[in-house]
Amino acid sequence: MNLTVKVLLGMVLGIVVGLVINLGGLSPAGSFINEYVVNGLFLVVGKMFVNALKMMVVPLVLFSLICGVCGIGDIRLLGRIGTKAFVLYMLTTAVAIATGILLAAGLGIGHGMNASTTTEFKGKDSPPLSEVLINIIPSNPIDAMAQGEMLSIIFFAILCGIGLLMVGKKAKNVVEFVELLNEVMMKMVGIIMALAPYAVFCLLAKAISSLGLDLLGQLIGYVAVLIFVLLFHLFVTLQLVLKIFSGLGSKIFLKKMRNVQVFAFSTSSSNATIPVTLRTVTERLGVKNSVASFTVPFGATINMDGTAIMQGVATVFIANVYNVDLGMSGYLTVILMSVLASIGTAGVPGVGLIMLSMVFAQVGLPIEGIGLILGVDRLLDMIRTAVNVSGDAVVSVIVAKSEGQLNLDIYNDPDAGAFSNEEVHLDEEVEREMAQVVNSTHDHK
Repeated sequence: MNLTVKVLLGMVLGIVVGLVINLGGLSPAGSFINEYVVNGLFLVVGKMFVNALKMMVVPLVLFSLICGVCGIGDIRLLGRIGTKAFVLYMLTTAVAIATGILLAAGLGIGHGMNASTTTEFKGKDSPPLSEVLINIIPSNPIDAMAQGEMLSIIFFAILCGIGLLMVGKKAKNVVEFVELLNEVMMKMVGIIMALAPYAVFCLLAKAISSLGLDLLGQLIGYVAVLIFVLLFHLFVTLQLVLKIFSGLGSKIFLKKMRNVQVFAFSTSSSNATIPVTLRTVTERLGVKNSVASFTVPFGATINMDGTAIMQGVATVFIANVYNVDLGMSGYLTVILMSVLASIGTAGVPGVGLIMLSMVFAQVGLPIEGIGLILGVDRLLDMIRTAVNVSGDAVVSVIVAKSEGQLNLDIYNDPDAGAFSNEEVHLDEEVEREMAQVVNSTHDHK
């Protein structure tokens, strides 16, 4: 059984176990299952896995992006790649939220709903555009890495890569060292991936058992429309974009992206999924590292198609619940605000609600309305994160194809770069080389 099948099996079993615990009322507060299984074993294993993925994000993005810039070798080409990626990300985000608004408004979700909630949600003011732009350049790159500020890390890595290019041949040893570190990071991702089936099981069992699915009955219209629009964007809109701009088929793309989507679903974090996304895009889809090392972390930071869809559907839903007529200008404001907010917002769990509070404040909707959807947001956050990372991969493939940086043989090979359990073991050749190094060290001493 290969790793992909194991991960999918872990996902299904996790959902089943979570539903059994939730619907069966097996984990009341203070019970053994609640204390030692749900909030014990499941929580600890899941958090450890997510932390392991997050541990890889900053060094992987830093080294991979420096290697990518040096691999491109042309600053003008880097500018083209960045411009194309930015335009495509903003385009797909705008289309995503417009689709959500149109379908939600057409179906009239929330009309006549006498919903009440005791949940409070504290909103957050939208940061000015000037602040977002200023924060792109880190005053302290080490602090930016410690805080996981992706736009700042991307800027610093690109600047380092350009500096190495300008130094020229004298920087050859440094570039080779960074390439070696990047390769080490990818091997470490392979090691972490071996634990993925068990971690995915624990993450989903914990999430589903704690979701409070009784809320779905009250919010069934909102949940159903949002899930439909998310799936429509993933399987129709993004695949049309892929076909129109690259001419490539979507069937093999979706098959190769299953692992990434499962991890995104489990972690609810685009940033935590970067190591898996980057490896899949380069080794499974054939995108050269010089392109993927830029487009993947960039997309995880600014591309939030799934979150944008949630904002569109949630805005219509809450407006209808409170009988507020936003009008065309209000909905256009929602689209613009969502696109701008996605640029400066980190790809971490729960960020969609913070962005939604900014949108609500801008169009005059009551912030406390977010409390109505708070209970089901965890489940929906998992789905929209899977949509987000799929959008990152689509844009990466399109940009790479347009620049001649896509290996079509790898893309069209269904088995290329497939994850396997053997990847975490040293092969015989590497073992021999290590033994030679050790022996030569002893001889030298």
